[in-house]
Amino acid sequence: MSGAELSRPRSSPASATPRSRRLRAPLLLVLWALLGIEAVGGLVLFFMRLAAGSMPGEALHVIAGTALTLVYAIYQWQHWTRISPWRGRLDYVLGLIGGISMGATLATGFLLAAPWWGSRVLAASGNAVAYAPAASAAHNIMSMLVLTFVASHLAAVLLRDKAARRGEPAR
Repeated sequence: MSGAELSRPRSSPASATPRSRRLRAPLLLVLWALLGIEAVGGLVLFFMRLAAGSMPGEALHVIAGTALTLVYAIYQWQHWTRISPWRGRLDYVLGLIGGISMGATLATGFLLAAPWWGSRVLAASGNAVAYAPAASAAHNIMSMLVLTFVASHLAAVLLRDKAARRGEPAR
């Protein structure tokens, strides 16, 4: 190694910013993975039901949704205890809308999982599951809001941090 390479500071986990450490936290990574599985699976289910009348991956969607509920509850509890109290800023508003949307998506998901469980697991039937149209529509709409507002919340937080590094006030 040259002298310049030896004098160059190296990044290490200890020198990482608190935000970068939190973005790599195992709980958040599991949450993102489950949210990704649910998003892709939900889109596949939505389009395949319309295009082919079939619902491939229903079981995975229900199981991952159940796991997502548990992981999200733990994550959200830890997140809120770290960031409270409420502040009237864009990142908080977007996070609140995302959280409400997530809660509604998970609740309607359980409303949809109940007939699936009864048909597929209890009755061991391969017939189409009769989902309540209102619950299905609410689940689809709220899931789109989750994806929109979670991404918006993350972007607002990162932009707020960037502005703070430049010395600009939080909005």
